[in-house]
Amino acid sequence: MFRIIDYQATEPIRKVNNNNPFAIPHSPKRIVLASIRITVPRRNSNNNRVELIATVGVRGVRGTSQILFKIFRDGKEIFRAQEGIESDTTSEVNYIVTFQAIDMNVGQGTHLYQVTAENITNGTEAAVVGPISFSGLAVAPDNWDRD
Repeated sequence: MFRIIDYQATEPIRKVNNNNPFAIPHSPKRIVLASIRITVPRRNSNNNRVELIATVGVRGVRGTSQILFKIFRDGKEIFRAQEGIESDTTSEVNYIVTFQAIDMNVGQGTHLYQVTAENITNGTEAAVVGPISFSGLAVAPDNWDRD
């Protein structure tokens, strides 16, 4: 069994808004969509984990974009996922992308997690239209000692 040692969540955009999109930049540039801080209170980091979940609403603007989502811990990339976003008006153009990452054996301290997006397909355009949410749940085994 595991117990919760920290939980943080943010929701920078609560609902879809096609009237106020912001462009997803082309690689190597990227946009930070959300940030949270998770605290691991004990030096012994064996068997703890931080479970991260992100949801991002995006819209295809031109062509079929490949959007690369990344999660960073303290500036170091720990996860990436890719999603194709079409802009063809005869099909869907709004997408909700949700992904989960698990960061294992995280060291003691407060850690900054950030989720980013970048468009890796030249000649295409995609935008964030919302919603955006990002949460992190730090857990440790029940027998894990506290300091």
